[in-house]
Amino acid sequence: QVQLVESGGGLVQVGGSLRLSCAASGPTVSNYVMAWFRQPPGKEREFVAAVSWNGGSTFYEDPVQGRFTISRDNAKNTVFLQMNSLKPEDTAVYYCAASTLGSTWAKEYEYWGQGTQVTVSS
Repeated sequence: QVQLVESGGGLVQVGGSLRLSCAASGPTVSNYVMAWFRQPPGKEREFVAAVSWNGGSTFYEDPVQGRFTISRDNAKNTVFLQMNSLKPEDTAVYYCAASTLGSTWAKEYEYWGQGTQVTVSS
């Protein structure tokens, strides 16, 4: 059983930066594709970014491409999401997720964290 705990969310002004962390525990965490999703107020959960098991491959949704960076440290069982040039539309609850398959579909992810709130004020 994989457990995921997010941290690092908060209130930030437009143009600011935040770094989210996801601490993972459980067997063979390093074998999973890890991703970040987000759920804006009143909207469905959406894919943000994913990183392969060894960190060698990353994929981003268009709205965050060039502003967000996903990375992982398997020695520390931690996944990061560095968010720069934040915009009001980035306001959402951000979730960490783990998948043995790896995709942009939430249903393909077996394990989820509880989420961390990110609010970008203008």
